[in-house]
Amino acid sequence: MEVAGCSEEPYEITNAANAAVVNLLPDKSKKLYEAAYKGFKDWCIEKDVATVTDNVMLVYFSEKAKKYKCSTVWAQYSMVRSCMLIYDNVDINKFPKLISFLKRNSDGYSPKKSKIFNREEVEKFLLEADDDTHLMRKVALIFGISGACRTDELVNMTLDNVEDVGSSFIITLPHTKNKTSRTFVIASNEGGKVDFLQIIRKYTSLRPGTNHGRFFVFYKNGKCTQPVGKNTLGKVPNMIANYLKLPNPELYTGHCMRRSSTTLLADAGADITTIKRHGGWKSTTVAESYIENSVANKTKIANQIIQGSTTSNVNITSGASDLMDILALTNSAINFILYCTMSRQFRDAFHEAFKAKICNLLKRSDNLSSQVDSIKTHGSYV
Repeated sequence: MEVAGCSEEPYEITNAANAAVVNLLPDKSKKLYEAAYKGFKDWCIEKDVATVTDNVMLVYFSEKAKKYKCSTVWAQYSMVRSCMLIYDNVDINKFPKLISFLKRNSDGYSPKKSKIFNREEVEKFLLEADDDTHLMRKVALIFGISGACRTDELVNMTLDNVEDVGSSFIITLPHTKNKTSRTFVIASNEGGKVDFLQIIRKYTSLRPGTNHGRFFVFYKNGKCTQPVGKNTLGKVPNMIANYLKLPNPELYTGHCMRRSSTTLLADAGADITTIKRHGGWKSTTVAESYIENSVANKTKIANQIIQGSTTSNVNITSGASDLMDILALTNSAINFILYCTMSRQFRDAFHEAFKAKICNLLKRSDNLSSQVDSIKTHGSYV
């Protein structure tokens, strides 16, 4: 066998490798990747660049930074990097000047994020909005909040993914962005003002017999009609914000329900592991980026700093602490008595240590008694 690089590859190996390379880019955004790569190659031809170096990439992306936001520049970098690694076997991630420039270019940048609904706003819409106009939006809101759903996940949801088990609905998302299935439950909201299950059942009962299995269909004039598309479902938060007359309704985007769900869960006291599992995230950083820094969360932190605990738990924690102290002291006393009575070694040591003192104490007591009797006798005689 010859050393790699010293002989030509067999024809079959080359063809198989070329066929495999085609599948290395994500199918959904393959055209975007190839367009970014082509743009870079065209720029190289225009600038008469023969070899890709750190300086070449630095100049290319510095020109991009003058036209686009840093988030767009990072996206372009990611696509060009992937294509160059596949097609040219060049890893631009190892260019230190380029990486330093991209990081410095991001300093102070704060990406725009969708605004979120709080618990009161969700409840108000579900209670007050007219079903004849907003029933589909109500169900989409319940699903989106309960399962931290993306717009694509709601669009692709089918009747087979929704199971009514009586006391709740079990929802399965077979195709997610992370290519893993995810399941969540919609409960009856006992104790709340809105019955989630009743709203969902009303919506499903109005579905006509269709030649498709899509769950979300338009609701109009008292019946459900054609399937709902991505753009329509993506505008649901905006429509809800308009109904509630919230400021800047245009900032309630398709990601609103996913961010709202995560924030409500975080405000309820869930840890980061629970939040990651709920949203299907693998990265802690990404999961935290979906959590809104709400006033409720900041108030809770303020109470913890000032009082050492949240206000709702101060008295409970204090009482539990006192009870634990009493139980510990009682347990220690009982253990000491049991040890003294059950341990022969302890009894022998105790006897040796206090035998002489007890004897002396008894002798002194006898002498004192004799003296007292003598005094009484003498006094009586006198």
